[in-house]
Amino acid sequence: MSARPEKNPLYWYYGSASVAFGIKNNAFSYLLLIYSTQVMGIPGYLAATALAVAMTWDAVSDLLLGHWSDKTQSKLGRRHPFMYAGFILLPISFYALFNPVIDITEANRWFYLLGTAILIRTAVTLVEVPSVALLPDLVKDYDERNKWLALRHAFGWYGGNGLHVINMGIWVGAYGVAVQAGYSIYGTVGALVIAASILISSLGTQKAASAMPQPTESFRFREIFSEIKQIGQSVKNANFFWLFAYSLFVGAAGGMSTALYLYNVTYFFEFSGPQIAITGVFVFASPAIAYFLAPALGKRLGKKRAAMIALFGAILLYPIPYISTLAGIWPESGGWNSLMIYSVFVMTEVVGFIVGGVMLDSMMADVVEDSEVTTSRRSEGLFYAARSFAGKAVSALGIILAGSIVSLVGMDGIKGVEDMTMEMRGDLAGFFLPAYCGLYFLAIYLISRYKIDRETHQNNLEKLAKAD
Repeated sequence: MSARPEKNPLYWYYGSASVAFGIKNNAFSYLLLIYSTQVMGIPGYLAATALAVAMTWDAVSDLLLGHWSDKTQSKLGRRHPFMYAGFILLPISFYALFNPVIDITEANRWFYLLGTAILIRTAVTLVEVPSVALLPDLVKDYDERNKWLALRHAFGWYGGNGLHVINMGIWVGAYGVAVQAGYSIYGTVGALVIAASILISSLGTQKAASAMPQPTESFRFREIFSEIKQIGQSVKNANFFWLFAYSLFVGAAGGMSTALYLYNVTYFFEFSGPQIAITGVFVFASPAIAYFLAPALGKRLGKKRAAMIALFGAILLYPIPYISTLAGIWPESGGWNSLMIYSVFVMTEVVGFIVGGVMLDSMMADVVEDSEVTTSRRSEGLFYAARSFAGKAVSALGIILAGSIVSLVGMDGIKGVEDMTMEMRGDLAGFFLPAYCGLYFLAIYLISRYKIDRETHQNNLEKLAKAD
């Protein structure tokens, strides 16, 4: 690969796929719980249960589809048949979620939410798992993988956050979080951008994927127990285990925090829709900073140390605005001074989370060769899917916790900031912050147990080259 991957069109096509994932992830993380409760009228704990069931299905299907894509023999390559299927299913189901295609009643609203959520999550698995799994075949270098993944994370953040800024500025933010009209526009535009992202990336990476070696074994449904046994052989890798365990804790923390995000900024900090959009504008700087910072830190410190330092810094900053507000030393709620300071905090935290995410994804790419030395099988689709499986399965718990917090604090019925008392703010922070920060500190400890460094990776490549 070139020392300047920016000159390689494949670099941009690979990164651009995550726009679709970013839009879906932003919608599910920040909008869907509040949309379900305040527009569809589903109680918080029931909405959270539906989303958790969908996520649990998604977590299980990830493993099967990831392993299947590792062993698919096709003229299109191992990954692309799945990506093209997702190109059809994901935009249609995303549109239908925010533009109900049937009359929503009290009797069917929970089932409609569950059905569309399952379809969307399945479609995302069809696209994202095979797409990200292209990397170990495309790039072998320990440090260059960081740059490719930094670009992918940047595309994901710009896609999701970009649409979020517009949405909070002129759609949901303008109509109100309890009004269907804004969500309908958001769902339509989101579906179109998702379709374009998947198609461009799939066509752009098609030639390279078709030229990759075909797997020596094909996937056989009739031998599903043998396939499951092979999954077990691959995931026994010790370094993979620590990344998997990390994902369990971060998944729970992330599911809880993102589901509560709009509740926090709307009712705790009292920001309006356009103000929330301004925070999103600040976050536009984060992926650009992380794009240059992640590869530099990874090269200087190694991937593990870079991830630990970035995540530790982000999680130390996170509770400061909440604690300061409750202590009475934060600027007036809903004011512009509050917004500007809060936005700088968020921008800085997001840089840390992106850098950490880039390093963790790149560490997972290095596990592929580490496992292949032992199993003689390339399982990149399975590994990325299994790590995703861990995060999603436990994120379901995080979403249930978020919905339960909404109900426990008494926020199910609130329709405006005037309904939110200081006691409710204290309860919200008291339930949320200790759980969120504690889970992240445990996750950072787990990363410290990972052992693959630059030298280990190079030794693995040399062993595999001799075996060939």
